Amino acid sequence: MNKLYLILFVLALNSCIGYKELPVEYDYSYKGNFKKYKTFDLMKPLGIMDSSMNSAVVEKSIAARMKFLGYKKTGIRPHLIVSYKMFSDSLRFNGYTQPEIETWLKAGKNEMPYDKRKYNLKTGTLLIQFYDRRQNRSVWQGYATMFYGNIDFGNQRHLRNAVISILDKYRIWADGFLDQQAKNEEEVSNP
Repeated sequence: MNKLYLILFVLALNSCIGYKELPVEYDYSYKGNFKKYKTFDLMKPLGIMDSSMNSAVVEKSIAARMKFLGYKKTGIRPHLIVSYKMFSDSLRFNGYTQPEIETWLKAGKNEMPYDKRKYNLKTGTLLIQFYDRRQNRSVWQGYATMFYGNIDFGNQRHLRNAVISILDKYRIWADGFLDQQAKNEEEVSNP
């Protein structure tokens, strides 16, 4: 009987260990209105289907994370348009070294120093970008790659891990979401 419990414990532990955080870098624009965003939609490629921008697993994972943060998905004038691209080949990428986004938001300064940084990303890189639809500009981007191999885009678990790892760096609640949650909790506790 004890062996059965041990086997069940090991199986349960393995299911929890399924998530492996990947090395992630991100940067953002000082022009972003991060405290004002409430809605989002996913960008769809037009014309010839680009398979590196078409993954139900990635889209579902992005939508789940955005909804968790309180953003509502809408196809009508969303505040943020989220795009992604899977790069199967290696690439050179320009990014920036800047303060953590939460530090910048708390400081309340429009501009803070940042330095350009060049990345040589290995094969199997996932890039997620947030565009401010009103400003028509990218305001946040995160990218994940494996140092010791590539992200297997054919493996759903690898894709989910990559999306989770990237979007864990975007920890900004939708405008008004926390206030609404507090109000809902107050109504439940004081009927």
